Amino acid sequence: MSDTDDLEAAVETFLSEADSAYEEYDRGYTDADATLRRLETAIEQLRTAEAATE
Repeated sequence: MSDTDDLEAAVETFLSEADSAYEEYDRGYTDADATLRRLETAIEQLRTAEAATE
């Protein structure tokens, strides 16, 4: 798998995780703090994947 493929997969994973986090928040399954922590983790994983392509 190339760096570009890895980054594309990381972006897809991030978007899926973000969509899921927002959906669970909208449905009242999680509170705002938990949703932000989940998004922060997903953002960090995306940044790590991006840094690996440099």
